[in-house]
Amino acid sequence: MKLTQSDLDALPQRQRAAFINCLSGYKSANLIGTVGPEGQANLAIVSSVVHLGANPPLLAFISRPPSVDRHTLEYLTNSGYFTINHVHAGIAEAAHQTSARYGRDESEFSAVGLTAEYGALHPAPYVAQSMIKIGLALKDIKPIELNGTVMVIGEIVEVLLPDNALAEDGFVDLAEMDTVTIGGLDGYYRVEPLFRLSYAKPGLPPRRL
Repeated sequence: MKLTQSDLDALPQRQRAAFINCLSGYKSANLIGTVGPEGQANLAIVSSVVHLGANPPLLAFISRPPSVDRHTLEYLTNSGYFTINHVHAGIAEAAHQTSARYGRDESEFSAVGLTAEYGALHPAPYVAQSMIKIGLALKDIKPIELNGTVMVIGEIVEVLLPDNALAEDGFVDLAEMDTVTIGGLDGYYRVEPLFRLSYAKPGLPPRRL
C-alpha cells in the first residue's frame, strides 16, 4: 500500500488523525499536572513529551491549538509550574480517561480516581500513584505556526522516583517501573527490555552492557 499526500487529504478526519498518530511509532505516556487559580487540580494525558537537553535539564510537550478551553495550558501559564507523571500499567485506563472534556470546575483527579499529591517546591500537583514524577518550572511557550499548536518547555526542579529505579550510571529502568507507551491515539503497550549498548565510537562494534 502507498498513500500520497492527496490520499491522506481524502481520508475522513478521525481516520486520518488515528493513522498519522501511529506513524511516529511508540510514544511516551505521561500525565501533565497543573493547578488552577482557585486551587483546582487539573490532569491531562499527553504522548508528546520530549527531552530537550540535560544542562539545563529541559523537557517539553506539545499542546493542541488554544482555539478552545485548554485548562492545562492556561493553568501552567498562570502558575508557572507543571508536573510530568509517568503512566504505568496499573493506572493506564484512568490516565486515558483524563482525555475526556471535563468542565473547568471538575478535577480530573477526582473524576478518574487518581490522587493529587503536593510537594514543597512548587504548587503543581503530582499523581500519587505514578512511579516517576517530575516537577518543572515553565521556561517558554513556542507557537508552531504550521498548525497552531504550541511547544511548552519546562526546566526540571524536582524528580521523585523509587530508589530501585535508578542505576549508578544514571540509567532509569522504565521497564522495572512498568512504564507504558502509547501507539496512535488509544493503544497502550508494555515494554520488554532488549539490551543496553555501550557508547558508540567509530571503528568499534556495539557492545552490550
